[in-house]
Amino acid sequence: MENFFKLKENNTTIKTEIIAGLTTFMTMAYIVALNPNLLTGFGANGQEIWNGVFLATVISAGIGCICMALLANKPFAMAPGMGLNSFFAVVVSNIVAITGLSYVESFQAALCVVLIEGVVFIILSVLNIREKIVEGIPLGIRLGISPAIGLMLLNIGFGSNAGIYSEANGYSAPFYMMRDFFGALTPSYARDTMGTGYGWMVLTVVTMLVGLFAIVALTHKGLKSAVLLGMLIASVVYWAGEAIFFATNPFASLAGASFVPPFADMAATTLFKFNFSNLFQIGWFTVITLIITFCIIDMFDTIGTLVGTASRAGMVDDQGNMPKMREALLSDAIGTVVGSCTGTSTVTTFVESASGVEAGGRTGLTALVTGIMFLLCMFLAPIAAIVPAAATSSALIYVGYLMLTGLKKINFDKMEEGLPVAIMLIGMPISGSIGHGIGLGLVSYTVICILKGKAKEVSVLTYVISAIFLIKFFLIV
Repeated sequence: MENFFKLKENNTTIKTEIIAGLTTFMTMAYIVALNPNLLTGFGANGQEIWNGVFLATVISAGIGCICMALLANKPFAMAPGMGLNSFFAVVVSNIVAITGLSYVESFQAALCVVLIEGVVFIILSVLNIREKIVEGIPLGIRLGISPAIGLMLLNIGFGSNAGIYSEANGYSAPFYMMRDFFGALTPSYARDTMGTGYGWMVLTVVTMLVGLFAIVALTHKGLKSAVLLGMLIASVVYWAGEAIFFATNPFASLAGASFVPPFADMAATTLFKFNFSNLFQIGWFTVITLIITFCIIDMFDTIGTLVGTASRAGMVDDQGNMPKMREALLSDAIGTVVGSCTGTSTVTTFVESASGVEAGGRTGLTALVTGIMFLLCMFLAPIAAIVPAAATSSALIYVGYLMLTGLKKINFDKMEEGLPVAIMLIGMPISGSIGHGIGLGLVSYTVICILKGKAKEVSVLTYVISAIFLIKFFLIV
């Protein structure tokens, strides 16, 4: 273990790495149920395909994390990416509308796009082309990725990750903490608007705050497990509030839950179910456009997460380059291919990996533990599902703050460095995409350099990447 992961060289221990891996998993565990919900219309298209996507989610995440551990020895975790899964679901619905195929048949057609994307990325990674693209991003932009991701984590923690109320609770719209609790809604108006959902909102906010301050207090005590313990404390608060104030059993979902993996359903609906003939019913041009769109979004989401998180962990050199970047990108590509073969959307490196890094994770052992936990979810998914979203919000807000401190590395006296970073800071949270945020930063950097008479200082590769993003923003839907 020591020789393979080089624990002493990275100033870490087996215990620290295990805690970090568990921390990362807990902040990512929501994807286990959310991904199949998003890709199947929250089960509206049949339990069989939901079960198939569920297994595909945990298997692809598990194998992706293990590849990251064994090939790159980095503490970064992977799973089907948020944003990309929503886009995939839209593509499936469009195929249904255009061709008249069933949802399952259209789903199997869309998997072909993910497979092609993954194979393309494996080739680009082996040929070092993806690594060259990373190096083509100006240093100022690379330094700004980490704080921009931090602000996006803060936005997720204070916003959409806080909780969504079902109609059973009297409120069906998403709840945003900064708007609905701290913002315009007064308690009396909120009660009238949300009904019984208002009480759940209060419990969510209290849980998040307790978890956040618990993490701060435990960190002050020097505990590397502070993030994980803070999330556990927050979970206990939420479970207790649910039982005391709403007279509901927080563990009710465990009663009668099946712990047997539904392999038969996956084999019938998603496992190696590629249908290229159905895919090309939507036209060659549309297919090519979809492949390019998936590639652009995934490439820069992954690059941004790797560079940003590695920067926070001190894993980059003075030029902002991370050792074994090629192996990390290759692991991501393998995860995408595995995901397409098992039946899910693009697999990418998760920004929540930062929580494990903050817990002390510095080697692939962290990713290995996270990967094993995902594979165990084939049998233990009901247990992972009871961790409240508010508890993960505590971790995301704390980690987001820490990543935001990277702003002190930015030279705001130089317009071509400071302004693109400022645009990324607002672009990532608003668009919800790391890739789009980087694209806005690169384009603005290029334009500012040209306007300041520094066009020759911009590398050819930066011009090319900026042009690709302009095409993506204005010509590719």
